[in-house]
Amino acid sequence: MCCMYMGDYIVIEQQLGPFTFAAESVSTGSPFLAEIDEDKRHLFVDHTFPEQHPAACRFLRPEGDLCRCTIHRDSPAQCKFYRCNVMQVSDSSGRYLGYVTGTLALHADNPELRKVWEEVVLKRPKADKDAELWVAAFLQEKGYRVE
Repeated sequence: MCCMYMGDYIVIEQQLGPFTFAAESVSTGSPFLAEIDEDKRHLFVDHTFPEQHPAACRFLRPEGDLCRCTIHRDSPAQCKFYRCNVMQVSDSSGRYLGYVTGTLALHADNPELRKVWEEVVLKRPKADKDAELWVAAFLQEKGYRVE
């Protein structure tokens, strides 16, 4: 996972509020405003992970066996285009079927899921800030488990 080595590429310039930061994508020289996603604030307040992993992105936090980007909505383009796993898809019984990357590409061989994904591609919102949540809700409505 590249996020484990992004500590030198995503820099927090200044903390503007409890969950708001002025940051910079060093590789592109692009400043950006990062607000910790509301559903991940409980993860962000624990600083143990970044202290133990100084090369990791400052916004990365563990949740169970996974690592989560706590600024997914506001993350810079270099992060959004990286093919990281943003959701895992299982059938209704919990059997793993595949995953979706940060570019909202499905990686699965299951023919039923691939057919449902054709609907996702046609119907999903084009605005990045809405698309991931919409995709997860759509798959859940179709009977899939999404983590």
